[in-house]
Amino acid sequence: MAEKTCWHVYLIRCGDDSLYCGIATDVARRFSEHEGQGPKSAKYVRGRLPLKIVYRREVGNRSEATREEMRIKKLSRSEKTKLISAAL
Repeated sequence: MAEKTCWHVYLIRCGDDSLYCGIATDVARRFSEHEGQGPKSAKYVRGRLPLKIVYRREVGNRSEATREEMRIKKLSRSEKTKLISAAL
């Protein structure tokens, strides 16, 4: 029986204090790719070091993770800040 893959949604605070939202099955690996600033990092985070994960949440399958990512991206900055604070 195949093991179910869990997806996560995460927010990264960039060095310029902006926020980047993404999804991944392995947040630590994905964060390392972003920090590496190489071809696998998101274009948005390149040149915006240092990076820090400020929010992460398991959301289930890829479809659910994508929907949650889109929902978070539509939030205002103050709403994202409240989301981060509530998770601490």
